[in-house]
Amino acid sequence: MSGLQIAAETLSLYNTFDREARTAFFDALVEEFSPNTEAVKHCADAYRADSSQMNLMRLQQAVEPSRRELFRRLNVVRDGMASLVQMRRSLLGELDTHPYWRAIDADFTHLFKSWFNRGFLELRQIDWSTSAAVLEKLIQYEAVHQIQGWHDLRRRLQADRRCYGFFHHALPEEPIIYIEVALTRGVSSEVQTLLDPGSAVSDCKTADSAVFYSITNCQEGLRGVSFGHLLIKQVVENLQRELPQLKTFATLSPIPGFRRWLLDQTGSRQSPRLARLLALLDQPDWWKQAAVTSALKVDLAPLCAYYLLYAKRGKEPFDPVARFHLGNGARILRLNWLGDTSPSGIARSAGLTVNYLYDPAEVERNHEVYTRDFKVIASRSFERTAASALLRSGPAPRDAHSPA
Repeated sequence: MSGLQIAAETLSLYNTFDREARTAFFDALVEEFSPNTEAVKHCADAYRADSSQMNLMRLQQAVEPSRRELFRRLNVVRDGMASLVQMRRSLLGELDTHPYWRAIDADFTHLFKSWFNRGFLELRQIDWSTSAAVLEKLIQYEAVHQIQGWHDLRRRLQADRRCYGFFHHALPEEPIIYIEVALTRGVSSEVQTLLDPGSAVSDCKTADSAVFYSITNCQEGLRGVSFGHLLIKQVVENLQRELPQLKTFATLSPIPGFRRWLLDQTGSRQSPRLARLLALLDQPDWWKQAAVTSALKVDLAPLCAYYLLYAKRGKEPFDPVARFHLGNGARILRLNWLGDTSPSGIARSAGLTVNYLYDPAEVERNHEVYTRDFKVIASRSFERTAASALLRSGPAPRDAHSPA
């Protein structure tokens, strides 16, 4: 009981800290709660001399930082989990200026991956009857397509839409991650219709496709703890049971790194064609001008397809959304011209969107191929579009691998 009281007082005190006090707190976690160097050396020497299970257990105990036990004790008090998630959020915001805190972050990540595994998560369908506290969080957290108030949210929860979220018993009114789904005839190619609050509500029983058009991680303090692949897999299974006529499960996704990648192609190797494309993209409201969009589409769409297939960050795709869906076992289905003409869609993706296909029969195989070889799997038509970028632009752009 005294331990519970001390833990509660510790968290209560921490929650009063200003930035300077938090810095001193995290510094203390490094200086006073790290493994004992001499003990680690002694146990390591003992294990090298005799690799018995007992010596291995002693070594494992020696290398575990005592701050992990501190976090475990803080977690048992009321609202302890929420406080620890917020504590890591504060830590993440300061890692660039305090890189030696990364050891603390590694401990948080280790513990959160255990505390937030699938066995502790509850999948809930979110609809208009869900508590107002949760619905307000959807409006607050939405990261892909901003929700413009209650009228907009209500449309996203009507009969031809679905919304699902993962919740944790320690954070009952806080979604961990949620996904928004449109039930449609065919795979949607542009998001404007899906987001129109005044659009007519269709009969979900006539739908043959489920289009995932937004997925939002709600807790910054849980960054790096993977939930998305579990959520998509579970939602597909739920939808198949509820609406067995659904045959296609796909996304309508942004391409957030594309404009930035295009700008990175500037310099001595920049072709006159690329310079002209960038100049057109700088024109105000270019997507509303038919002549400009026609001129752009011929070159920009192939470049975007090339970017998704071949632009790399190390071995993985440069685009973060592509890394997420391809790593989950999806394949690239189709590129959509002017699929998102919102200000953010124009700024990050030049108005382009992409459909990733989740074929239940292929997901596991695609995932294995991607994790083993980082191979980007795409439809034949998409590959042809990407190949045409080389014919139009000559040598491959910088920071990308050419198709062999």
